Amino acid sequence: MADRFLYIFLDEAGNLDFSPTGTRFFLLGAVTKERPFHAYKELTELKYDLAELGTELECFHASENAQPVRNRVFDVIRRNLAGVRIDSLVVEKRKTGPALQIEEKFYVRMLGYLLKYILDQHDLGQFKEVLVFTDSIPLQKKRATIEKAIKTTLASLLPATARYRVVHHGSKSNLDLQIADYCTWAIYRKWNGGDARSYVHIQPAVTSEFDIFHSSTTHYY
Repeated sequence: MADRFLYIFLDEAGNLDFSPTGTRFFLLGAVTKERPFHAYKELTELKYDLAELGTELECFHASENAQPVRNRVFDVIRRNLAGVRIDSLVVEKRKTGPALQIEEKFYVRMLGYLLKYILDQHDLGQFKEVLVFTDSIPLQKKRATIEKAIKTTLASLLPATARYRVVHHGSKSNLDLQIADYCTWAIYRKWNGGDARSYVHIQPAVTSEFDIFHSSTTHYY
């Protein structure tokens, strides 16, 4: 029997400006799956199809791509949702207590919640290794914070026989991180502006949208 590997691709939407001028929501998204990655080949073909039509794209990025491009990318994603789960943790930022608004604490707590929920849904003893991919992070302090959150969670949940790695790839070089960007963007658009046009394409694979402060009535700004 071939070794099994669990892949988790992370992305985020919104900003960490905890003030009335910041985004209302901050969202962490994750696309979890095993190989083979069928959408990868289709997206590569799409890039060349677009190039032949005169649209030269280095990568797919939901907030920057034109709507006709987005439509075609979501078509590819929708056709390849089998075996994929999409999870998100939604933070209504004004409900975040001042002590948790410190970026390092915020990331450790929120990433920990999201990863724990995802991993709790899997029989981790079946996997040789868990690989968590994030976009490359230029700021050393933020990269260290995110790595701490991921590694602390994985180490506490994985059986002793399982390995794990945290991989920072530039999203321009990784089509699955671009898929995670599209999925997280679609969920964010639904929450932040009530626009579910893109969300409907990924909805069959959306396993969770956890509004972590849903029961709180306290606003800090």
